[in-house]
Amino acid sequence: MIHNIFYRVFVYGTESEIKVRAAVKTLFPKSLPTKAITEGYYKNPVIILSDKINKKRDITLFLKNLKKIGTSSKQRIITQLKNRMDDKGNLFLRFNKQEAYLGNLKVVEHGDSIHVKIKIAAYPANKKTAIKIAMKLFGE
Repeated sequence: MIHNIFYRVFVYGTESEIKVRAAVKTLFPKSLPTKAITEGYYKNPVIILSDKINKKRDITLFLKNLKKIGTSSKQRIITQLKNRMDDKGNLFLRFNKQEAYLGNLKVVEHGDSIHVKIKIAAYPANKKTAIKIAMKLFGE
């Protein structure tokens, strides 16, 4: 159902890298993200943590964690699937970093979050087919 998952999260100067890594572990327990350091708008250091999940067991673990998502977040995803899915079958989600650190999964709209791109395994590879598969993932 899923080919791969890519995520990216920014660690700003006011945040703890250790806590942001713990938040990522809520979604991806086995992930070992790569670390890149860049510069923010005001010349402050920004760390970018990212990883691509390809292993079937890690994807299955992510899906298991995704089932713990709250009803309101699940409904938000389902109602916005057309806007969150591109023509190539990539589903884009954002999870609240602070909630993830506390062990909760909450879908948000703002940029200060864990950005997740899920490549849906759809044949034919198009938006319509990918949306049908994504509906199954979220229990519809």
